[in-house]
Amino acid sequence: MMDHSERVLDRNAARAEAIFKKQERLKDGQQAMAQYEAERRAVREKTARLRALRLARDAAASAARTPKRATDKRDH
Repeated sequence: MMDHSERVLDRNAARAEAIFKKQERLKDGQQAMAQYEAERRAVREKTARLRALRLARDAAASAARTPKRATDKRDH
């Protein structure tokens, strides 16, 4: 049978373990959030880069399709 001091030690050990686990969960959560934000930032940057490339490509294609204006012969 456990005496009083052993029960106190067990209770203290359980509290310490609970505090440790809580701190670990907090640290894991912070790391997960940092990773999530980094991935989100990378996606935004990639999207912006691809959008700029698409707009440049579309502008170049539009310029290539637009025929040059013929000079108006009535002005001469």
